[in-house]
Amino acid sequence: MAQAKSGSDRMEKIVSLCKRRGFVFQSSEIYGGLNGCWDYGPLGTELKRNLKDFWWRRMVRERDDVVGMDGSILMNRQVWVASGHENTFTDPMVDCRNCKSRLRADQLPEKNGRKQCPVCGSFDLTEPRAFNLMFKTYVGATEDESAITYLRPETAQAIFVQFRNILEVSRKKLPFGIAQIGKAFRNEINPRNFTFRSREFEQMELEYFCRPENGLELLEYWLQERLRFYRDIGLSSESLHVHKIPSEECAHYSKGTYDIEFEFPFGIQELEGVAYRTDYDLNQHQKASGKPLDYFDEESKQHFIPHVVEPSAGVDRTALALISAAYDEEVVTDEKGKSETRTVLRFHPRMAPIKCGVFPLLKNNELLVRQAREIVDQLRGEMMVFYDETGAIGRRYRRQDEAGTPFGVTVDFDTIGENGPALRDTVTVRHRDSMEQERIAIKELAAFLGERIR
Repeated sequence: MAQAKSGSDRMEKIVSLCKRRGFVFQSSEIYGGLNGCWDYGPLGTELKRNLKDFWWRRMVRERDDVVGMDGSILMNRQVWVASGHENTFTDPMVDCRNCKSRLRADQLPEKNGRKQCPVCGSFDLTEPRAFNLMFKTYVGATEDESAITYLRPETAQAIFVQFRNILEVSRKKLPFGIAQIGKAFRNEINPRNFTFRSREFEQMELEYFCRPENGLELLEYWLQERLRFYRDIGLSSESLHVHKIPSEECAHYSKGTYDIEFEFPFGIQELEGVAYRTDYDLNQHQKASGKPLDYFDEESKQHFIPHVVEPSAGVDRTALALISAAYDEEVVTDEKGKSETRTVLRFHPRMAPIKCGVFPLLKNNELLVRQAREIVDQLRGEMMVFYDETGAIGRRYRRQDEAGTPFGVTVDFDTIGENGPALRDTVTVRHRDSMEQERIAIKELAAFLGERIR
């Protein structure tokens, strides 16, 4: 119970910090919000951008067997018919007759063997019924059956229906992958845990096409690659868990699925699925469209439908994992013996929204301000920099600690030579995690920081 309370308290602090520092805001907040939808502020936007850019770098730019695409959110309705989403993309839902809450039937707590409403405690629940998770919309001027389509519930189907086009223009041979980052939408019955389960979210997906005999081997390969990725963005091995889905619980088209899970403050939950989807999707679309989606192997002179391994990660979930892992509080004592609690986000430098804070020691000293501004201009093309001249230098450091900024650069009187020529044109670089400081020449600053944030 104490552990659950501790996790709840930690999560409350994280949510508070996210709003206070501009990571995440409730969507439409001034109108009371919209459940399951979130807006990212300046720091949250930079965090997500760093995450997506690093994923793209790892998955596409550093490999010669993966290409990218960007599919549309709206697609022909027949895509969702052929994929099975229109008829089977559902969750079991019940209503509480007492408090009118709508709930996932498979997530209800039990008491004495009976399902119970987690909101009011009532046992008076309706029978479970299917609830389609796709958002329905209409395309064109009329709102009739012929104009129906859906906001995509996953990005993968755009890759499958464009497989032939991308195969021809990229001239890739098996095995090869198609990567995509984009928005998806699911009408979740019960959005919860901040940004973890939302109705609008972003996915980073790879469909890696291969020969049938290589599918299981590549499933293991991509599991290890994805674990390496998470470690390289600052999530420790101890906080990551691999859950192999039992065969009886796998999707009908899957020959093997792993969930990569993370220890959030609210419990161990899925970050990413790595699934061996066989040839199900391409087969379905070939049958439904009548268009060939096979692969011709020049060596064997055979045509066959490739199999596919899919690592599918959530941008929003991973961003929340990064914040959760980075959040820390520690008691520090200043030179006068005064203690205070320092809140700090210990992001890996490559993920940190702001890489460097630049501070003139005094805002009313023209030489200090001018030199600080020149440093900002020097660094801005290389990284995200924040200039701050307001308040005591200690307060400025604390503000950047809360933002997760790994380095602080202070322009002081040594920099402008007022204390002699020995340290002229050098600055103090403060390290966020250790709070230690060192002198660096201004001309070496960009290289010094750049080496540490890549």
